[in-house]
Amino acid sequence: MTDKKFYITTPIYYPSDYLHIGHCYCTIAADTMARYKKIMGYDVYFLTGTDEHGEKIQRKAEEAKTTPKEYVDNIVDATKKLWKRLHIDYSHYIRTTDDYHERRVQNIFKQLYDKGYIYKGSYKGLYCVSDEAFFTESQVVKKDDGKCYCPDCEKELEYKEEECYYLKLSEFGDWLINYYKEHPEFLEPKERQNEMLKNFLLPGLEDLAVTRKGLNWGIPCPIDNEHSIYVWIDALSNYITALGYSEEDELYKKYWPCDVHFVGKEIVRFHAIIWPIMLKMLDIPLPKKVFGHGWVLFDDGKKMSKSRGNVVDPNTLIDKYGVDALRYFLMREINFGVDGFYSQELFLKRINSDLANDYGNLWHRISSMLGRYFNGVLPEEVESVYSDRERELKKAVLTLDANVESALDSFKFQEALFNIWEVIKMVNKYVEESAPWNLAKDETKKDHLANVMYISCQAYYI
Repeated sequence: MTDKKFYITTPIYYPSDYLHIGHCYCTIAADTMARYKKIMGYDVYFLTGTDEHGEKIQRKAEEAKTTPKEYVDNIVDATKKLWKRLHIDYSHYIRTTDDYHERRVQNIFKQLYDKGYIYKGSYKGLYCVSDEAFFTESQVVKKDDGKCYCPDCEKELEYKEEECYYLKLSEFGDWLINYYKEHPEFLEPKERQNEMLKNFLLPGLEDLAVTRKGLNWGIPCPIDNEHSIYVWIDALSNYITALGYSEEDELYKKYWPCDVHFVGKEIVRFHAIIWPIMLKMLDIPLPKKVFGHGWVLFDDGKKMSKSRGNVVDPNTLIDKYGVDALRYFLMREINFGVDGFYSQELFLKRINSDLANDYGNLWHRISSMLGRYFNGVLPEEVESVYSDRERELKKAVLTLDANVESALDSFKFQEALFNIWEVIKMVNKYVEESAPWNLAKDETKKDHLANVMYISCQAYYI
């Protein structure tokens, strides 16, 4: 048993429709990080799941002439199959419709109410059904048609007027601003912290509506049976309810606080404002880090969305090119933390250039020559005939792990792969310049030939 623990989460995805490669991007990044930490000897807990309640799901189910539960069951089944195809090795998959989660969320809500942080009021204002979010006049996007649109998903907002319960976020704005100052590592990349301060914290936080009246598809409110618990107390709590918080403490004590929440930039404000304030209210330690990554955009700069009809189905790419190609492309092409681009041309260029030419052809060449010149048996190295070229390559290979570790510890997946590929290119160049096919013709160069094959094979193996 190791005392080194690492707890990583993806957001819980909203199953209003089937997932696209934008969702895969975050999950593959988390899986990559979890695998790296396991290699480094950590006891890893990797959580993912689905956020299944809310008005949007209820409407989708009605359109499909089915129940909300049946509707989300189909999406969750497809999601789990996709994660299996992508070799996502999660520790636990949480659904917000799981009985244990609903009980624990009700306990959390009751704790917040008993502490005086929840009060009854009424809501009048703009609401995004798609994002399950309320917005103030200053936060919305106003267009030439006179209508108001969601700043995150860009869909038209609805006006709502209804009774609800509020969470006293406004009391904790100054505390959170100071927390950011004292813990600059809490929210990354740095520009996400600047966005939260400029757009939400410095203008002043407003209290948050945390129940909906008359919404059937939600967790019943424990203090008022006419209300359901509204999405963010339900959804955000998954990171601790999955560990048994408020009922069974074994996993919770072992893994909390979370080492990192990976989330898309559009939901950073929920994870970097509402979530830490909720935890502060509950006297629970905050996660060590929230990392808000960018979007996977088309190369014309447009965001993928079902409503635009421009999503890329990961299953289609896997069927045609394989799992490794998709995983590699998403981690290599995009700088984690900023927006990146996808197109068929970029995808094929990366696969052909890196995987087929640099990596695949290198192995084909050296394995063929090893078979031809040494009957497939790796020769011993002969250090006495090393030149500066061999020493330089050997040093690059043997220091590669430190460079990769440094990159991955900062969630720089692209940089880690760049470092690996620089060495792959060095090996290709070394084989080309050494010309083993010429060395094999000269009996006096046998030791040199043995070295070329030894170093090339070992470098490739590493």
